[in-house]
Order: sequence, then structure tokens, then C-alpha cells
Amino acid sequence: MFNFRRFGAIFGARNKEFWRDRSSLSWNFAFPLLLIFGFSVVFSDNNQNQFKMGLLNQVDAPAALESLKYTAYVEYKDKTIALKKVGQHQIDLLLDWDNQEYWVNNSSPKGYILEKLLLHSSSQLKRNEVTGDAIEYIDWVIPGILGMNIMFSCLFGVGYVIVRYRKNGVLKRLQATPVKTFEFVAAQIVSRMLIVMTVSSIVFMGTWLTLDFRVEGSLWTLLLILMIGSICLVALGLLVASRSESEELVGGLLNFASWPMMLLSGVWFSLEGAPEFIKIISQMLPLTHFVDAARLVMTEGATLTDVSQQLFILMLMALAFFICSGLMFNWGKNR
Repeated sequence: MFNFRRFGAIFGARNKEFWRDRSSLSWNFAFPLLLIFGFSVVFSDNNQNQFKMGLLNQVDAPAALESLKYTAYVEYKDKTIALKKVGQHQIDLLLDWDNQEYWVNNSSPKGYILEKLLLHSSSQLKRNEVTGDAIEYIDWVIPGILGMNIMFSCLFGVGYVIVRYRKNGVLKRLQATPVKTFEFVAAQIVSRMLIVMTVSSIVFMGTWLTLDFRVEGSLWTLLLILMIGSICLVALGLLVASRSESEELVGGLLNFASWPMMLLSGVWFSLEGAPEFIKIISQMLPLTHFVDAARLVMTEGATLTDVSQQLFILMLMALAFFICSGLMFNWGKNR
């Protein structure tokens, strides 16, 4: 039979525990503020740009195009990459103002409208056509969604477990055994990596067969990206949970680590044309390199050599997280 007195006692004790935990209490106030601030910075541009124009070797739009409204401009230094994006409808038009020519895809509705607006501003430009298959949003966003799912699985799947072990005294009992810190940390990384790779591979194959999204590159290269990315994110989860005994605090810290990556790693939208400081922050996040590498393989057929830079950065980050988590790891208070 339900006893309201026992219920009230447990309810009151839990509330007191929460309010007396100054760190988690502070975080519950600080995190929403940080989240709102982050959204306000990322989405602070009131210009509702409808078109995206690539500029070849030019940062800002030419003075002759200043009257062209609702258009975002993105600089490209590599003409081959820029033309490929025009063919895939990732940008609506590519302009080389120095040579007075532009490239447009005839099958792009936005490219057609932007071309008319461009010629209205400057009619002396030479027209070039680009062909290619459009990358649908589902093709573009799938790598980001899979990467985000792996990120949450790695961070929260490891962080909460470690804190619970520490809080319940399991780690303290393990300390009495011959197991070394780095052995325990490495075992956690490998275990979670295998779980994430197995689950993610099943999800990937199931959705691929069902939705038939674009996969241009090698599945083996994708598997390697998945493995290295998972190791990096698991190591980050271990680093976050390396010392704390408060599940509430670790939950806040894991949210603090995951939300910026979800917003600034190109999961939902491209950061091309974003402010420079946003791009700099994005390059500091492991999920950015993970998603970029997977997206290049899936949408553009990139080879292992093409994504070697992203993989190298992920391996460096994983090594740094692993060493720091091993050095900072706390087995628990003395009892």
C-alpha cells in the first residue's frame, strides 16, 4: 500500500540533497542562460538570406552587387570544389568577378532566380553551365544525425556510469586490485567503442536500406571514421567524469560539452558564411571533424587520403583526452 509519509520523507530528502548540492544547483541556473546566449549568437543575423552565392578568390561582394538583397556570400579559393557545390545545389551560383564570369546549374530553381537578379545588377558577365545531381537535405543531414547520436551515446553512456561507480564505492574496491588507472580507462574506451560501433552500424544499414540515402564513398572508410570518432568522444566523456561524484554536476557538464557540438558542428545546417569566430570555435570541437569526414565520404565519395586531416585531428584529440583522464582520474573518497 502506498504510504504518503514515506513518500514525503523521500521526496523531502531528495529535494534537500539537490538544493544543498551547490555545484549542480548553480549549473541548473547557468546552463539555460548559456544555451540562450549561444542561440542568440548563432542566430543573431536578422537578414533572412534566401540565396547563397559563391565568390571565387573574393571575400566580400563586389560594390556593383551591393543592391542584391537576401543573398549570402561565401568565398572559395578552390574552383573545382566550388563548381562541384554548384552542381550539387549546395550553392546557387559561383561568381568570378575578376574574370567577369559566373557558373550556374540549369536544374537549380534558386540558381535560376539568382542569375536573373545578378544580370539585372551587371549584364556584362559571361555565363557558364554546370551539371550535377542535387544533394537532398536527407543526404546531407544523415551524417550529422548519426554523429550526434554517437556523441550522446559516448558521452552519457560513459560519464554517468563512471560517476555511479565512484559514488557507490565500486571504483574504490577496484583500486584495491592490481588494476591500474590507464587499464581501467582503456577498458572503458574499448568497451563503449565496440557497443557504439555495433549499434551505429545496425542503425546505419537499416536506415540506408530503408531511406536509400546517398553513400558515394567506401563503407570501410566510414567504419574507420566511426571507430576513431567513437574513441575520441568516449575519451572526452571519461575526461568529464574523471573526478566528480555528483551525477547532477556531471550531467550538466556533459550537456555543456554536447550542446555546443550539436549546434556548431554542422549537424543540422552548414556553417559556410557564418562569422569567423563561430568557425574557429567549430574547429575546436571533435564532432565537427567527425561529421565533416563522414559527410565527405557519403556525399562526395572522398577517399581515406581526402579525410586524413580530420582523422589525424580526431586521433590527437583522443590521445589528449585519454592522457588527461588517466592523470586526473579519481577512484573515490577514502572510506
